[in-house]
Amino acid sequence: MKKRWIGTALCAAMVVASMSGCGLKEPEAPATTAAPAATEAPATEAAGDATEAAKEEDGADAAAANDPAVTLVYAEVNPLDTIVGQTDSFFKEKVEELSGGSITIDLQASGVLGSENDVLDTMLGGGGTIDMSRISAFALTSYGGEKSMLLSIPYTFVDRNHFWNFATSDLAPEFLLEPHDNGTGVRGLFYGEEGFRHFFTKNPVSGLEDLKGMKLRVSNDPIMNGMVEGLGASPTVVAFGELYSALQTGVVDGAEQPIANYKSNAFPEVANNLILDGHTLGAIQVIITDEAWDKLTENQQNAMMEASKLASEYNRKISEDAENKVLEELKAEGCNVVEVTDKAPWQEACKKVVEDNTAAYADLYQQIVDMQ
Repeated sequence: MKKRWIGTALCAAMVVASMSGCGLKEPEAPATTAAPAATEAPATEAAGDATEAAKEEDGADAAAANDPAVTLVYAEVNPLDTIVGQTDSFFKEKVEELSGGSITIDLQASGVLGSENDVLDTMLGGGGTIDMSRISAFALTSYGGEKSMLLSIPYTFVDRNHFWNFATSDLAPEFLLEPHDNGTGVRGLFYGEEGFRHFFTKNPVSGLEDLKGMKLRVSNDPIMNGMVEGLGASPTVVAFGELYSALQTGVVDGAEQPIANYKSNAFPEVANNLILDGHTLGAIQVIITDEAWDKLTENQQNAMMEASKLASEYNRKISEDAENKVLEELKAEGCNVVEVTDKAPWQEACKKVVEDNTAAYADLYQQIVDMQ
């Protein structure tokens, strides 16, 4: 029995010696403190990121809190239920939100501050009574924005996408800042559109030939005058605020507007015939005087530009659907709506006004045409 125990002990000793000689070790106990240490670093980093983000947010809030309170008077010739009116309201909301409430937009709609030309005269005259406005792009032609006239050349834009290809291109900022660069005292913030413009008349019109001899209201714009003359009608300058009564009394036989503006201004009451020739897309700009811009802090200017980007995107989103909805409403209400299936005769009639007004910017105009 004693021999058997001794043998077993010798065998065990040999096994231990063998393991030591081969470099093998007994397994170590797992480190119970390693896991918390491994997760501690990411948690610390996340906390650091959150703290940094909070600091940035606090810094932005502090900057906004330190910005002076500014009220900007904003003029709009159309009612707020139009495409442009809705865009104005959205822009106002975003500016006030993004500026932390330091900027207030005093939106004056429905032409209470005058026609677009009246508003531009006031803005460029200084004094700060009107700081901002939504205007038709072509209205800037006489106010240092000569290139903007290219946007109102008849039958330039084949569809909305064509226009937005321009409005989001590298050319757009050049057009927006042209009045400022020319020293006229205003700058554009962003582009939008209010739908294609069409003629509407007191008497039924079935085609181009029916416009001949009619007195059609135009703004005081050479391209509009030339287009109406080319179509065989008589251009008659009437202030927009007086157009309803001019139609009612027979001073003019018709005019042209985007569909939404036509309905919102109650023009179907006095001229219930609409012919969808789509001669131009109603390109718009929102502009601000250099005097108003310069009194904003950098933080406020950044808020204004971010709101401009969002408002332009919003305008693009709502415009076509809003226009289609209004057109269906007009038809349901008995408006005589005539489709133009062949625009070639209309384009041919406007050929001279196109050539005359693009000659000085032939290459630039071709760039716009090629964006379709």
